[in-house]
Amino acid sequence: MALQSKHVSGSLSKSQIDFYIAEGYVVLPNLLSSEDLAPAQVAMEQKVEEIAAEMLQHGLINDAHADAPFEDRLALLFKGLADSEFLKFGRSWRERRPGYFHLMANPKILDAVESLIGGEIFSNPVYNTRPKVPGVAAGAVPWHQDKSYWPGAKSNPVITVWIPLVDATPLNGCLHIWPRTHRTPILSYHTEAVTGTGYTELDERHLERHRKRTNPVALPVTKGSAILFNDRCIHSSTPNLSSQVRWSVDLRYQPIDQDPMTQHGVGFLARSRRDPANVATLEDWLEFRPYHILNRCDDPAQTEFENAI
Repeated sequence: MALQSKHVSGSLSKSQIDFYIAEGYVVLPNLLSSEDLAPAQVAMEQKVEEIAAEMLQHGLINDAHADAPFEDRLALLFKGLADSEFLKFGRSWRERRPGYFHLMANPKILDAVESLIGGEIFSNPVYNTRPKVPGVAAGAVPWHQDKSYWPGAKSNPVITVWIPLVDATPLNGCLHIWPRTHRTPILSYHTEAVTGTGYTELDERHLERHRKRTNPVALPVTKGSAILFNDRCIHSSTPNLSSQVRWSVDLRYQPIDQDPMTQHGVGFLARSRRDPANVATLEDWLEFRPYHILNRCDDPAQTEFENAI
């Protein structure tokens, strides 16, 4: 589905849409309130509680820091420990906790995405919680394209919506994006070999070529802001040099007539202006059902999508 410069529906202005089309990304300051973020934060706190309990059980710590603030607790748990101890719990998290569904289905996010791809929106199965812990090398993410994680998928565009749950700054490792790289094909890459994370990293020759043309931009944003970018857009994030955790989530959305990428999990129909009865509920998502009601219809695009699931 091609992006249209004419503003048709959704919450973005024409100038925001035009900027996204030209640059490959757009920043939406303060899109979400603390109330909007609260369910996802609860999900994160549940995970941290489980991690603390396991660390206590295995003798890695003697204090679970149960009363520490959200921004501090995970940093305190892993203070002085090796990167490998953190990576035992994964470089990012993708559990099916209700709080994540409520965030992915938030109308403010879907309204913004609708401006770019229309009102038939599929929530991609690749969503991540990112706890960037101070002093842990796994927090830094090398230059890459998201599409390097699904190079064979017949999906374009896939829009990443990156949202911090604390202020993201140059000190704690904000997002960096290379403007206008969303029009490039998928570039060659390798597996990053320093941190043990297995992140994909662009081959250096591509970075050298882009440095001759333009410079990447750092995108510090406040809690609840959103950065939307195309899955071909080259981006990275820097290490966390602060004393607190830089919490963020990256969610992904695409038109329903694109590859649902079932090899990566089960996504869900997040919005349908055409057939809202089919939109997945929390219960559907928890049971790995992408639709609420799998209606047969005469639309070839929807039939093709349903057959792919």
